[in-house]
Amino acid sequence: MTTRKLFGTDGVRGRANADPMTAEIALRLGMAAGHCFTRGAHRHTVVIGKDTRLSGYLIEPALTAGFVSVGMDVVLVGPIPTPGIAMLTRSLRADLGVMISASHNPYHDNGIKLFGPDGYKLSDAIEMEIERLMDSDVSAVRVDSAKLGRAKRLDDAGGRYIEFTKATFPRGLRLDGLKIVVDCANGAAYKMAPAVFWELGAQVVKVGVDPDGFNINHGCGSTAPDKMREMVVSHHAHLGLALDGDADRVLFCDQRGEMIDGDQVLGVIARQWRQGKLLQGGGVVATVMSNLGLERYLGSLGLALKRTNVGDRYVVEEMKAGGYNLGGEQSGHIILGDHATTGDGIIAALQVLAALVQSGKPASETLRVFSAVPQKLKNVRLKDGTDAAAVLGLAGVKTAIADVEKRLAGKGRLLIRKSGTEPLIRVMAEADDAREVDAVVSSLAETIAKAAA
Repeated sequence: MTTRKLFGTDGVRGRANADPMTAEIALRLGMAAGHCFTRGAHRHTVVIGKDTRLSGYLIEPALTAGFVSVGMDVVLVGPIPTPGIAMLTRSLRADLGVMISASHNPYHDNGIKLFGPDGYKLSDAIEMEIERLMDSDVSAVRVDSAKLGRAKRLDDAGGRYIEFTKATFPRGLRLDGLKIVVDCANGAAYKMAPAVFWELGAQVVKVGVDPDGFNINHGCGSTAPDKMREMVVSHHAHLGLALDGDADRVLFCDQRGEMIDGDQVLGVIARQWRQGKLLQGGGVVATVMSNLGLERYLGSLGLALKRTNVGDRYVVEEMKAGGYNLGGEQSGHIILGDHATTGDGIIAALQVLAALVQSGKPASETLRVFSAVPQKLKNVRLKDGTDAAAVLGLAGVKTAIADVEKRLAGKGRLLIRKSGTEPLIRVMAEADDAREVDAVVSSLAETIAKAAA
């Protein structure tokens, strides 16, 4: 089977101004993707958004030039959450949507995510077709000078997205009387997220709303939630929520500052939607990383947990194939199929807040619906150029993995996988005995590290 070289599990990603995240590659990507989505005689349009990284100023004009050179009109919307691009692509009847972001990564990385006209991320097959065209003489797809595209800015994109997200909140409910801490990670949602919750009645304590091009995800956001937790306790807030750099994921803490992950959120929403007869598909879609406790909890409600590979795009694909309307990841990607085509941190937060309002109880009681099974994840970092698959194929490593699988059989799970975005092999295990989980993960990670040295 042919594999993609440029695209990973979530678009193209890398260190800014270094291969593959250069202006030259962005230009070729714009040309190739624009050509692949030029279908029919109408004027074709692409919507381009970005987060707050300094390198957005490098990638955005390069992509724009690529699209314009193949005759595609460009609509530039500036900083906006990734799900906002998915929404605008459909709303504007655009042929393609592009988000320039490396999500939860530090400022020196950047990425390019592509959405089709239906608002969904592109399939592996289409990404491979774009790569094939980029590897060929891409200059052959340039149009005549009279057919060049045009570029313009859409000034009300943020307002459109705010109104779209507010419309997903249950009718008749308000957030009056709630104090919430909103950490925007100095990222794409720094203006929009606080506005959504404030306009629905909440008292908002803002964190991570002063981007400077360098501080995205730095000491804030869903990957560094300690500031949010401290603010919740010091401000006596009812709830804290932390978005990542492009606001397609969200994590929470309760009024005591204790974390609530994506698995708990899936459990909360599944319970709410089941009670309201809104849940479709007879269950929830999550990834192989989701906790065994979630699977057991859903089972107690008569619901199934369908697991996929890691990556919200694979969750979405399974949701579409199986008729599910709720899915997500432990990391905080929550996909609400009735409202959005991709993970949306703000919309997910509104569903969680709706559950909190309707329960009338503290977040610590409402939003922690199951006891998590002890789970440990350890990353084994590889040297540049090391083939993760080759390491995992070594006889000693395969034997060690088989031994752990036999040890956990019937009482837990082992998951070994290579990262799609970093040179890592991830080792995860879970079982009811925390000491056993710790022992098998540490031992296996050490074996893999020695084999890869």
